[in-house]
Amino acid sequence: MVDKIKHLPVFFFLHTLILVSLIFSLPVLAAAEMAEDTQARISAEKLLFRGFGTLGIARSSSDQADFVRDLSQPKGLSDGNWSARIDSILGGQLNWQMTKELELVGQAVSRFRYNESRSPEIMWAFARWDITPDIAVRAGRIGADFMMLADSRLVGYSYLAARPSSDFFGPLFFHHFDGADMSISKPVGEGVLRAKVFIGATHEKAADMQRVWNTSGSHVGGVVLDYWQGPLQLRANVAQIRFSNDLDVSPLPDFLKAAGAFLNMPSAFSAAQSLETKDTTSRFYSLGVVYEANGFQTQAMANCIRHEAGLLQNSCAGYALAGYRSGAITPYAGISAWKSSRRNQTAGLPDIPPFANLNAIYSSVMETTRSDQRTYTLGVRWDVKPNVAFKLQWDAIRGDSRSVFPVRDEQPGWDGRTNVISITSDFVF
Repeated sequence: MVDKIKHLPVFFFLHTLILVSLIFSLPVLAAAEMAEDTQARISAEKLLFRGFGTLGIARSSSDQADFVRDLSQPKGLSDGNWSARIDSILGGQLNWQMTKELELVGQAVSRFRYNESRSPEIMWAFARWDITPDIAVRAGRIGADFMMLADSRLVGYSYLAARPSSDFFGPLFFHHFDGADMSISKPVGEGVLRAKVFIGATHEKAADMQRVWNTSGSHVGGVVLDYWQGPLQLRANVAQIRFSNDLDVSPLPDFLKAAGAFLNMPSAFSAAQSLETKDTTSRFYSLGVVYEANGFQTQAMANCIRHEAGLLQNSCAGYALAGYRSGAITPYAGISAWKSSRRNQTAGLPDIPPFANLNAIYSSVMETTRSDQRTYTLGVRWDVKPNVAFKLQWDAIRGDSRSVFPVRDEQPGWDGRTNVISITSDFVF
């Protein structure tokens, strides 16, 4: 599918997407029919391959900023042009059950990345050891389980909506880490409680239109509590990341330090220090609930992110999504919000040239991580065949004109408002 298609009617895209997806699903359905014949061989080898993907196109009505899926993407959708850029994904996963207690898992995914490529990326590569039926340890490359449903957000079929909430998951641009986790599950009441701890280091990068932020080597750790009771799941997360590198805003820090030394003004040195992210910690706190029963599907989540780095504004976000399945059709609706808190720090330099310019540039840079928007979502999901689902979705984003962190390449006319229409086909096999 071409990356960008312009000025054609929506019904043409829908018709084309259905046709392409049905053709693409033929090997999926054939594989399902062959499963019975190959089951003996597969079970003997304890080797299982799974695949998943999304064929999707979307458009954003604003010509003043690019809508992106999350902050790992350097560019997105704008100007009413249809594009397959942000949502199209293809992945494969291999599970090898070596013994009853030991399993090896590998997963690779092709998606739109920080460098505008779709080169395959190793998302998972770990060994799982079930020490007892209640205690499990994993080591290797593991999904970044910072929030509920975060480690499966690239598997579009597993989500009710066309994509995970950009307001909620947008700032979580890392998808995996290299390290280990340990979980313990115990019956509690009429359900099961699982506690998990994890530790490791990331190897990912994020980008906007001008620069790349390399977070490789940043240490992560966290605690997860899950409770399952029938159709109900509850989740509480606490996680953190200590960044190994600075977000490049040069040469501003050097100019501030030079001005501070020339004028003997500590406030300028403090301003320069606030722009550093290296050796600072960001903490993620989140709660979530998912309920699915009798055709109803509901989920609600909230998070707060606290940053030591002054450059990164603290924020809170939340969303609620609900749908009802009747036959193969599931209409759904949702609402989400993402709001940050402004830093009140200033450079404090004299309001005369050239120092006034430094004051203005510093204030402008400190506003680049501002978010203040709400998103209203309406959509419908059609499970047309086993393991294949089509989705049509409308997102109305209503934000402040200074809400620039959630988007890319914002222009002076950006008013914080855009409408996004998405058409996707999700599949697993």
